[in-house]
Amino acid sequence: MSELVAERLSVAYDDLVALRPLDLRLAPGTVLAVTGPSGAGKSSLLWALGGALAPAAGTVSLDGARLDGRDTAARLGVALIPQGNGLAGSLNATENVLVPLLAVGTAAAEARSRTQEALELVGLAESGRHLVDELSGGQQQRVALARAFALRPQVLLADESTSDLDAGNRERMIAALRAEAARGAIVVLATHDPEAAAEADAELALDEGIASWPRPLSVT
Repeated sequence: MSELVAERLSVAYDDLVALRPLDLRLAPGTVLAVTGPSGAGKSSLLWALGGALAPAAGTVSLDGARLDGRDTAARLGVALIPQGNGLAGSLNATENVLVPLLAVGTAAAEARSRTQEALELVGLAESGRHLVDELSGGQQQRVALARAFALRPQVLLADESTSDLDAGNRERMIAALRAEAARGAIVVLATHDPEAAAEADAELALDEGIASWPRPLSVT
């Protein structure tokens, strides 16, 4: 597992600055909560870290390799769960987890095993044949999390991925995210939920693109 490093990272949409220059160094096994009001820059940060959004300035790298696009980031093991979950509506829950595994070259038998394991982890083993539109918002969030877990990424970026969950499932998914960190992954969770943020190792707060650290990363 490798460090995720952002150096002087900033994001802008024409004249609107969404994220002001930020330095970030995340070690394997870290869970970071990114908090702040709507429009504060949380999604912009996650998308830039995941290679899905070109920064206005600065760089993002994983183990020294530049993440200069989403394809590169995905190939290097960066999974991004966007708001809205990014599920394919024409596929059922099982297929939404299985197809990305096959796309990255996972052997079919291994992909099926990982898919079943991930759906069981999120409590949806019995819902695998349901199409996305047949699932509740919370179930869709759990399928999106299962898809990321099955990929076993080096970096997992989750954008408001617990917002539609009830208390029990939120606790279950936060435990699963912590298990990913225990495996050695870097987990970044953008959230409005103070309870979810409290379970992270550190908290980065954004307000109008400016970062502060209510709970800073520990330095080892």
